[in-house]
Amino acid sequence: MPLNISITDYGVGNLYSIKHSLMNCGANVTIVDDIRDVLDAECIVFPGVGAFDRTMEKLIPYREEICRMLADGTPALGICIGMQILFKGSDEGTSPGLGFYDGRVRKLDCRMIPHMGWNQVVTDDPLFDGIADNNFYFVHSYYGKPEDDSLTIGTTEYEGKTFQSFFRKGNTYGTQFHPEKSSVSGRRFLQNFITFAEGQL
Repeated sequence: MPLNISITDYGVGNLYSIKHSLMNCGANVTIVDDIRDVLDAECIVFPGVGAFDRTMEKLIPYREEICRMLADGTPALGICIGMQILFKGSDEGTSPGLGFYDGRVRKLDCRMIPHMGWNQVVTDDPLFDGIADNNFYFVHSYYGKPEDDSLTIGTTEYEGKTFQSFFRKGNTYGTQFHPEKSSVSGRRFLQNFITFAEGQL
């Protein structure tokens, strides 16, 4: 049976590129705009693009339940802002995040922001198995800064500075990069994530 993935629609960003990318990798994908329905998800994707406070508006009433699901092992993938909301809070806004990742989202200390374009992700995580080119697409001005270094499983260099770009806690992965916009490498990454998630069910 194909993996059933629920994409959370918190009212920001373009959800359809990640939906089609996951469908092309063989998953059954549903966009969920009533966050209560996410609580029954087999696998969750928190998509990218958007501002921190706006993204959290629909999620705040369900913070504890979502974190409980993640802690209990529900496979999940947060992309860009969808990764950042997994942290406790962000320099971008005043809203609390979900708080599943200990730490805070910080502003990039770089001359040119947003950071937009292709950069290497340095990692040895199994989700990168079979990926010949570790260049992935980024567009962001903030990055996750965990309190526990063990959460960081990948880094990226930009303007000579290294920031954390890939995270994992339990079965919850977070990427600052956009796999759905990263061509062949991104497709393989999503296929690997689907295989990983199926193995947790």
